[in-house]
Amino acid sequence: MNLFLQILLIVASLLLILLVLLHRGRGGGLSSLFGGGMQSSLSGSSVVEKNLDRITLFVSAVWIISIIGIGLLTKLGG
Repeated sequence: MNLFLQILLIVASLLLILLVLLHRGRGGGLSSLFGGGMQSSLSGSSVVEKNLDRITLFVSAVWIISIIGIGLLTKLGG
C-alpha cells in the first residue's frame, strides 16, 4: 500500500507541475515582472480553461490525499 501511494504521489506531482504550467498567466505576479502579463486579457474564462482548473483541482486533491496517506502509514508503521 505504501509503494502504491508513493507511485501515486510521484505521478500526481508530475501531472500537477504540467497542469500548472499549462495555465495562462493572469498578470500581477512574477509573470508580469518579466513582461509576460502584457497580453493577458481580463475577460471570462473559456471552457477549456474551466476544465483545466477542474482537472488541476482534482489532481491536487489526489496529491494531498496521497501525502496524508503516506504520513499515516509511516506513523502507524513505526
